[in-house]
Amino acid sequence: MNKTQWIKQLQLKPHVEGGYFRRTYQSDYTHEAIPYAKTPRYLMTSIFYMLTDDSPTDYLNVNSADIIHYFHAGSSLTYLIVHPDGHIQRVRLGNNPAAGEQLQLLVKAGCWKTAILETGEFGIISEAVSPGFEYADMALITSPDVQARFPELLQQLRNYIKI
Repeated sequence: MNKTQWIKQLQLKPHVEGGYFRRTYQSDYTHEAIPYAKTPRYLMTSIFYMLTDDSPTDYLNVNSADIIHYFHAGSSLTYLIVHPDGHIQRVRLGNNPAAGEQLQLLVKAGCWKTAILETGEFGIISEAVSPGFEYADMALITSPDVQARFPELLQQLRNYIKI
């Protein structure tokens, strides 16, 4: 299938971070004792997420919850993860372990991340977020954010910041 067929089949919509998504699961249970949350959070949520050649960037963002990314189909995705100490980790999420690709990836809460489709028409993953994803718990990173926290990384991250 091509990207248009996948978008239709999975019922994906544009995502604020770039690419396309659809929430596929949210726990029946919530938890009220999550330190940063102003309201109860689902224990877990999950989405399909897809980057395409016409929307190839998951713009640099941070989330207050742990996220596990699972590769499904298409071309591999390159992740840049900026840890709180400024260390950048580069990971390829894909289905070719012999080429150094991983089938799943954990991004811990508080890390900045971006994903890039560098080649191919599309890459499809799922994400499981715990505690469950809420837009109030995530932020798109801006150039002033990078300049204030990691000025030495601004040039390297500039292409992954949503303008």
